[in-house]
Amino acid sequence: MTTATPSINVRVTAVLQKVTGGQKTVEANGANVAQVFDDIEARFPGFKAQVYGEDGKLHRFVNIYLNDEDIRYTGGLETAVKAGDMLDVLPALAGGC
Repeated sequence: MTTATPSINVRVTAVLQKVTGGQKTVEANGANVAQVFDDIEARFPGFKAQVYGEDGKLHRFVNIYLNDEDIRYTGGLETAVKAGDMLDVLPALAGGC
């Protein structure tokens, strides 16, 4: 018998909505943040290219929050998730003159 992974909601900004077909929130499955991103990538190819660098690590300027907690302080991509959690993916924006 296999254990189902939890379903969580992932909110994305306008930059990532181009990859998710305009969806502001997508539902994804996984036991940790990395697995959730793998699930999103399987349905929305190109998602991980927006979040990860060529080295396979998160882009330096991407902020990820699990229930308003920065995952850099909770275990990074290995941070466990549970059903009903909210994950926010916020690529930093550059601007100015």
